[in-house]
Amino acid sequence: QVQLVESGGGLVQPGGSLRLSCAASGKIFSYVMGWYRQAPGKQRELVTTISTSGNTNYAESVKGRFTISRDNVKNMVYLQMNSLKPEDTAVYYCNARLLATSQNFWGQGTQVTVSS
Repeated sequence: QVQLVESGGGLVQPGGSLRLSCAASGKIFSYVMGWYRQAPGKQRELVTTISTSGNTNYAESVKGRFTISRDNVKNMVYLQMNSLKPEDTAVYYCNARLLATSQNFWGQGTQVTVSS
């Protein structure tokens, strides 16, 4: 089992950048890591994932603007968000999915607000 803690959210103007971090309490090398987001009144949606081998997958809405990365030594996952838009406003959640069992673990979320 792994516990996840997100940080780095905040208020940013349109066109700005933020870097989210996700700290895991244990080793993450056997987990697919990802970021999801949930805007008010909407369902939680996938933003991006990174496999154990480093392959990445992005939602169409963030391709070319967001970059996920992982550090298996520090047990950290990052989300670099550039060219932010108001529609990126949401609570962002870190996710860890254990390959062997497909168990999912979630962080508590961090708020990202894009507004002028």
